Amino acid sequence: MMAGSVPVAVAAKVYGKAQSWVRAGIICGWLPIGTATRNGKLITSLDEIKPREHINYYISPVKLFEQTGFEWKGEKA
Repeated sequence: MMAGSVPVAVAAKVYGKAQSWVRAGIICGWLPIGTATRNGKLITSLDEIKPREHINYYISPVKLFEQTGFEWKGEKA
């Protein structure tokens, strides 16, 4: 497996869901495939989302594989 974060768009395709579903699942913890941070601080509630403030999403290739069987090889969404 390739190191590095899986893009949210790729994870959304794997699950057959919207990108917002993946983001919400990561933030709320019911989709345990990665983390969401802003300025190095972990985001764990949708209440912490603020307009026009960037959130970084890290999706673990290993955790996504364990959940879905999808192997991330660096392909585009």
